[in-house]
Amino acid sequence: MKHGLYQALGMALLVIGAQGAIRQLVDHDNAGLLGWLPGGFAASITVYVLAVVIGAIIAGRAHDARKATGN
Repeated sequence: MKHGLYQALGMALLVIGAQGAIRQLVDHDNAGLLGWLPGGFAASITVYVLAVVIGAIIAGRAHDARKATGN
């Protein structure tokens, strides 16, 4: 059960980060959830890309752990 929750959390982070990064690339003025973040385009796109990478790592490791335990 624990690995399933981590996998869902990782996938949610991946999807939110990817959607935000695509939105930011299409419309530079629309920062989405990170509109409050100082630093403009460079800071917000960096945070979105980090969210994608961290989400993919969490989801991938949780998936591997879940397969290893047989759940």
